[in-house]
Amino acid sequence: MAARIDRLVTSGQFTLDGGTWDVDNNVWIVGDDTEAIVIDAAHDAGAIAEAVGDRRLAAIVCTHAHNDHIDAAPELAARTGAPVLLHPDDLPLWKQTHPDRAPDAELTDGQGLSVAGIELTVLHTPGHAPGAVCLYAPALGALFSGDTLFAGGPGATGRSYSHFPTIVESIRDRLLTLPEETVVHTGHGDTTTVGAEAPHLQEWIDRGF
Repeated sequence: MAARIDRLVTSGQFTLDGGTWDVDNNVWIVGDDTEAIVIDAAHDAGAIAEAVGDRRLAAIVCTHAHNDHIDAAPELAARTGAPVLLHPDDLPLWKQTHPDRAPDAELTDGQGLSVAGIELTVLHTPGHAPGAVCLYAPALGALFSGDTLFAGGPGATGRSYSHFPTIVESIRDRLLTLPEETVVHTGHGDTTTVGAEAPHLQEWIDRGF
């Protein structure tokens, strides 16, 4: 059975810098009928576990450590035995949500994650958060961008641990260099493509998106 991409939308809250906002998150499940990985275990471990079903969960990958992307990760790990993977630069953010439970392993730039006969490459893309990563799966023509790139522009950089020039550099150098037909599966909202976003880079810079 060929690898596929499934999307689950979960709802909860994002909290940072003393503010709280209601959010809907995309949880991406990549795999086949036998095994899968989860990208961003957001809000509802039960719903995610149900979507995974009886497949072996190989890993729970965190694109970054804002609470709305990791709040269900420890419970999902406990249910499934899957390790939680996070880039170490985001440990300060992680500890705000899970002070007593560390991630199980580190993500590193260029690392390969294998599942269902395909490989996803970790791309360190700081800016929205210091340890933000994207996952590129060329066999699926897919990029999982977390909150680094959305349909319409970069992720937010107006809060702690974020930096606008850094996210622009990450997007320009690591993401917009991918094939233009690459489908961008985002952390919130609709998908887009590299080709749809690339022409607007200078606009984002000019208005300090």
